[in-house]
Amino acid sequence: MSKGRTVKERNEYKKAGDGNDIIIFAAIYARTSSPNQKFNYSIKEQINQCWKYCSERNWVVRYVFVDECQSAKDVERLKFKMMLERAKEKEFNVIVFWKLDRFCRSLVDLVNIERMLRKWEVGLCSVTEFIDTTTPVGRFNFRNLASVAELERELIGERARLGLYALIREHKWPNPHPPLGYDKNQEGKLIINPGEAEVVRRIFAMYLQHKSMDQVAFLLNKEGIPTKKGKEWTARAVKDIIANELYVGNYNVAGLNEKVDEYRILDDQIFYRAQEVRLRFNKKGAKKPSMSPNRKVAKVEKILKKYREALRGFGISGMMEEGDY
Repeated sequence: MSKGRTVKERNEYKKAGDGNDIIIFAAIYARTSSPNQKFNYSIKEQINQCWKYCSERNWVVRYVFVDECQSAKDVERLKFKMMLERAKEKEFNVIVFWKLDRFCRSLVDLVNIERMLRKWEVGLCSVTEFIDTTTPVGRFNFRNLASVAELERELIGERARLGLYALIREHKWPNPHPPLGYDKNQEGKLIINPGEAEVVRRIFAMYLQHKSMDQVAFLLNKEGIPTKKGKEWTARAVKDIIANELYVGNYNVAGLNEKVDEYRILDDQIFYRAQEVRLRFNKKGAKKPSMSPNRKVAKVEKILKKYREALRGFGISGMMEEGDY
């Protein structure tokens, strides 16, 4: 039998009808995995039942898509993906499957797929369940299923929020990426990284001296000091450090704002002086200082470097190199 290709060898296959007959083209989807064979989930039986279902409704089976012994998620199934691609091209009107667990892993997945298929004017039918989006009653039943799926989504979200609240009540860090100056211990709490904490103190000292985030980023990159993720510094990355109240022990996560002294890296005086500098241009009439000569040179060189790389990519050379200006 053809799998994922046009089906022509069955006797039930019909040519297009005469006159104004409306021909409904169907695609059958079947899936099995080795452990389920003993429960009569065989590919052959699934296809036979689906074909019978189509024949009773005078639907023309145009494709049969089969995924065998697949344990991956739905979106990773080769034939499943091929079927959705053909559906997008509107090569058939309805997808028929034997049972929901052969088609999708959850109601949430089913609702999302049905919404996508509906845009392409392709229906969904289950042989053994009340899922048939080609009829008014079937669509009504599916809407009820969709409501259950929406409830499932909300419950999952609620459980996630409860889990987050449990974390923050114990002052744990809610994601795998702690800020510069900290690591996470096995319990999920932050512990101060002495080497990184010293970099944080230097950043604040440099900022209070130069009063420029761009200049601080330039100096850090010049010294070869990377960010927490190993990247080059930018003014935005420096701002994230300067504005982070965690460095004075203010634990502010998901609406909870509490003082946690063991998270403190800076004195209040240094931190809040930096905030005054950071917010000084918010005052009416305040003007930003002109760019320093060193920063101007660095900025020009950065722009020229990008142009050189782009031109080399097109096989063009001869543009002035570093030190020529």
